[in-house]
Amino acid sequence: QVLEKIIGAQPQPPFPPQSQEKNLPKIRILRIATIFGIIGLFIVAIMVSSGILSTDSRQPAEVEPEKSVTTQSVSEEPEEIVIEPKMVRIPAGTFLMGSPESEIGRNFTESPQHEVSIGYAFEIGKYEVTFEEYDAFAQSTFRKLPDDNGWGRGNRPVINVNFNDAEDFAQWLSKKTGKNYRLPTEAEWEYAARAETQTSYWWGDDIGDNNAVCDGCGSRWDKARTAPVGSFKANGFGLHDMTGNVSEWVQDCLNRNYNNAPADGSAWLTSDRGGGCHSRVKRGGSWFDLPSGLRSASRSNSSRGNFDLGFRIVKDL
Repeated sequence: QVLEKIIGAQPQPPFPPQSQEKNLPKIRILRIATIFGIIGLFIVAIMVSSGILSTDSRQPAEVEPEKSVTTQSVSEEPEEIVIEPKMVRIPAGTFLMGSPESEIGRNFTESPQHEVSIGYAFEIGKYEVTFEEYDAFAQSTFRKLPDDNGWGRGNRPVINVNFNDAEDFAQWLSKKTGKNYRLPTEAEWEYAARAETQTSYWWGDDIGDNNAVCDGCGSRWDKARTAPVGSFKANGFGLHDMTGNVSEWVQDCLNRNYNNAPADGSAWLTSDRGGGCHSRVKRGGSWFDLPSGLRSASRSNSSRGNFDLGFRIVKDL
């Protein structure tokens, strides 16, 4: 207006009066459309923020009813592995069990020497049960793995297992294979260890050199640790480590001597020490024993597992 006064110009209306009147309906429509547009945008914004309206330009897929799906459950259990030990068939036969009074290193528990007739064939493990074989059982049954004393597992004989552990292994293997596995009787064990011999050891009356592992056997493992199974020569029946390496559980209860012992190869499941069968016989001697403890007739006992004690199994035919 100041400029207008200076130049003396008359102010002009923004629209000619006639033109403004003509455009009034259009202006009103434009204002109303603008208001509705703002309201529409506000509603859309609310719908988007609440998830009612998706900003994804793709059309949502039609939701179908859930179908029943059969899936294989994922189990935390380890894959079950069953390893059957190698077995050797032992023929029926008769032998003298125990030791003669002239045998060096004998013990009174090996008397009296007596005849035993085993009227049936059976199979016995070619080797002592190994850690590999036992660990498969332990993992399948969620047992604690026995200690290997830092000597290694695999094909070394399992140690630190008690009598019940050994029996449970045989029962588990029987169930998994449909065969009848068990621990040997004491008579079966000695019959298989002698392999039709009557000498102190299956190879003769002297321990010799490097025929087994013990305290004084002349092997690289002497009085140090177990040896991998099969490290020494097999006896006449093809069995390894019946002498030394680890002592082996058998079924029989400990008795003071062989008076009234079964003569048919069956297990002696009563004890003359009273109070039931609390201690079982172990056979074969171990890496920790002197040579006299490895004789075919030598017998000892235990009520628990140890670092020099394992087992082998028998299969009924």
